[in-house]
Amino acid sequence: MTLIRRQAARGARGTATRRRANAVRVGALAVMLLALTGCANNTFTRIGFPNPVTEQGKVTLSLWQGSWIAGMLVACVVWGLILWAVVFHRKRGDKLPPQVRYNMPIEILYTIVPFVLIAVLFYYTAKDENTIDNMVSNPKVTVNVVGFQWSWEFNYPQYGVASDGYMWGFGPLPVLEIPVGEVIQFNLTSTDVVHSFWVPQFLFKRDVIPGHPNHFQITATQTGTYTGHCSELCGLYHSRMLFTVKIVTPAQFQTWIAQEKAIQKTASGSTQ
Repeated sequence: MTLIRRQAARGARGTATRRRANAVRVGALAVMLLALTGCANNTFTRIGFPNPVTEQGKVTLSLWQGSWIAGMLVACVVWGLILWAVVFHRKRGDKLPPQVRYNMPIEILYTIVPFVLIAVLFYYTAKDENTIDNMVSNPKVTVNVVGFQWSWEFNYPQYGVASDGYMWGFGPLPVLEIPVGEVIQFNLTSTDVVHSFWVPQFLFKRDVIPGHPNHFQITATQTGTYTGHCSELCGLYHSRMLFTVKIVTPAQFQTWIAQEKAIQKTASGSTQ
């Protein structure tokens, strides 16, 4: 009878061990499925980010999703350890459980693992930042962006075309039109206070600072019309400091440039 009881106890322990292992496998599978669905184009997997419309924005989104996956993996491990301790080490009587102190392997593990996590996140952050900030020497289109209280001016020095807005933020918004699939360089300057150039769908913003020109490049991946903002509190009409972004095909962009040239030529002729 004693042998039978021992075998039954071993079987019960084996069943419990298998259940715990299966639970861990199911949890890991769920996390992996969530990570795989990160490639899908929907709000849930973008974790609150808008749909990126530039190559650089896709890099930012990938870093954002990877950081969330790493954070959720750590959270799952912590929650699992807490639940494991609550379920399998709950109080069963007045007798104290065995006390274990100075477990060096465990202490070394929970000291090293955070450093490894930080190093991995730092590596990918630095790598993606360098990718986003990379600038080629021969961009297809250059746009000089001038921020002022409280609107924007966009100059295309290659074409002699400019688009600006009303100083007080009332009236039609200035239009920033760029071609899809081509490298666009933005040169940012300010005439008064600090502004910040921000198009949410770019997943990117950069400060516009007086006396300190800033630069960045993008490559748009899809056409569409979006709204740009100043994301730095810059004065009374900061909320009206908006502009319209139009991403069009290269042919449409050249047509728009020709139209703007004709309009400006007519305007300059009428003032003479």
